[in-house]
Amino acid sequence: MKMDIAEALARSAYALDHKNLADLEAGFHPEATFTLVIDGVDEPSVFSGRDAIMGLMKGALDAQTDVRRHAISNLFFESVSDDSAKAVSYLTLIGTENGETNLITTGIYNDELVNVDGAWLLINRHLHLDRPY
Repeated sequence: MKMDIAEALARSAYALDHKNLADLEAGFHPEATFTLVIDGVDEPSVFSGRDAIMGLMKGALDAQTDVRRHAISNLFFESVSDDSAKAVSYLTLIGTENGETNLITTGIYNDELVNVDGAWLLINRHLHLDRPY
């Protein structure tokens, strides 16, 4: 079960890196919430519903000129049951442009997932970034 959840999180990062909006969208529950907190920014940004989350993702992808890699690591589970899970992981965001690779930012994901017909979907994602991206 934990491996299925870890794979769902990895697939989400992979879909984002490859600008595969259909697969990215498929990983979010229709009623999902995404909260983005960035150090140095006063107010968190909250996106309610899969459509709003995908608007954020599409806007970010449209603005990118580099190739991004969302590396997810140090994954552990706060709780897991047959139908829900809470996971914590680190994000290391790396970008490559014009042959140069740079660290863009780091952060921590706090994710809640639900099992819907055998698929683990993000229902609540909280990302705290250490600096803007």
